[in-house]
Amino acid sequence: MVIRLFIPLFFFSLFSINIYSNNNNFQDTLKVSNGETFYQEQNVADDLTLSQRIDNAFSPIVDALGTFLFWDPFEAVGIHDPLVYDKWGEPVLEDDGSNKKSPVPFIVIWLIFGAVAFTIIMKFINIRGFKHAINLIRGIYDDPEHKGEVTHFQALTTALSATVGLGNIAGVAIAISIGGPGATFWMIIAGIFGMSSKFTECTLGVKYRKIDKNGVVSGGPMYYLRDGLKKKGLKWLGVVLAFIFAVLIMGGSFGGGNMFQANQAFSQLAYVAPGIESYGAWFGIILAILVGIVIIGGIKSIARVTDKIVPFMAVMYVAVALIIIIMNIDRTGEAFKLIFDSAFATDALKGGFIGVLIVGFQRAAFSNEAGVGSAAIAHSAVKTDTPVKEGFVAMLGPFIDTVVICTMTALVLIFTGTYENPAGLEGAQLTSQAFSSVFSWFPYLLVLAILLFAFSSMISWSYYGLKGFDYLFGDLSQKLFGSRNIAKYTYFSIFLVFIVIGSASNLGSVIDFSDMMILSMAFPNILGLLILAPEVKRDLTDYLRKLKSGEIKRYK
Repeated sequence: MVIRLFIPLFFFSLFSINIYSNNNNFQDTLKVSNGETFYQEQNVADDLTLSQRIDNAFSPIVDALGTFLFWDPFEAVGIHDPLVYDKWGEPVLEDDGSNKKSPVPFIVIWLIFGAVAFTIIMKFINIRGFKHAINLIRGIYDDPEHKGEVTHFQALTTALSATVGLGNIAGVAIAISIGGPGATFWMIIAGIFGMSSKFTECTLGVKYRKIDKNGVVSGGPMYYLRDGLKKKGLKWLGVVLAFIFAVLIMGGSFGGGNMFQANQAFSQLAYVAPGIESYGAWFGIILAILVGIVIIGGIKSIARVTDKIVPFMAVMYVAVALIIIIMNIDRTGEAFKLIFDSAFATDALKGGFIGVLIVGFQRAAFSNEAGVGSAAIAHSAVKTDTPVKEGFVAMLGPFIDTVVICTMTALVLIFTGTYENPAGLEGAQLTSQAFSSVFSWFPYLLVLAILLFAFSSMISWSYYGLKGFDYLFGDLSQKLFGSRNIAKYTYFSIFLVFIVIGSASNLGSVIDFSDMMILSMAFPNILGLLILAPEVKRDLTDYLRKLKSGEIKRYK
């Protein structure tokens, strides 16, 4: 019955978008300017594409949220000038004539502070626990009798499918085009420290998860913020933080986990097949149908798909990158020197040292999501009775995502000289140009990789967003309709419509909205993690003692 309700609700939403598009006589995606200027003011409204209309709707929202979320505390107290100056000391201007700025957003400072704090509190578990993490995903310590829905490996691939993807392909290109090669260095540093953040949040995700009578798991920051802080005598703080996080995880699922993925997937497809530029919404409808087929099956269905797609697409992408790196192996030292030197350079046009550092950390946070709490939701579904085990497994995510794959993408951009971006390309198109300068056929392979990356990221983020939606509305749905499925399929309908919107949107507003939703999740999450960190440290110490004594059994 619920599925019957879900299907017409979804297609009614798509039909409404299509009718609105047809009635206003505009295309689905941005028109490419031919360099001419038009002044027929009476036809301006009619000339707006669907993408432009969506962008115009999102811009005021993005501007309002940005004022709050990306507030620069250093500028506020007068110790940092956000204006970017050229070598003559004159302010650099944007294309619209406004001053170019390189602010230090508080949210990025918060992420850095959290990652460093957890690394120190856990005594560099990101380094000393690396070997044990590898053994865990090999299944050496897996007890088939443990409660849960997925294996350690499946939980990792589900989490990785939401992180390894366009953040590596498009995100690295965006970081380097804005901050130069030096942004890569700070992405790597952010990835290493982020391993400790991921360890902490995923350990708590499993510890405070809920398992219903049907074996369905619900876990993540909403639960450890609410229940963990309640144990500390901070009940109302926990309730408020959990509520805020649930709202933000829904926003993140619609932004970075959905619209950004669909946007870049269609952008790359249109790059190799220019004739389809005006069919963004139709691409989105097809993609939404495919995603809908998978997500209706729940986390087990998602895990079955991701544990096949993620290794395949990662190996495919990494293999081609490795070939290019091996072809330029004699220049590797030169490339890393450029990365290191640029990381500490004071190039005014890149915003100086602070500007490069902030760009690197911001893009790394978007790529690996360490500290924002999203992965704790996927890892909470793992089959284990020892939360710390999954903390070890989870910390491999930022290493694979940022330290390995992002670095390889950056090296390809540097070796091919594409990082200078003379053509002014955006996101995945810049990466595609870098690879295609070596292999002319690569853009077609990248289309497949990006489609798979985007597809797997969307199905994983649909699960994250659903858990936030269910936390807020699941009980209400149960009370009014006798089933939580009404809330579930209402969320899915909204999520799938956002795929269509993302396919037809302007990249600029999508990136801004994505950053804001995902990065802002770190506010409530890291605050709660800092309060609960001593509890995680005690659990870790106890676990390592049992591991050393042999109490924790090996099954292989």
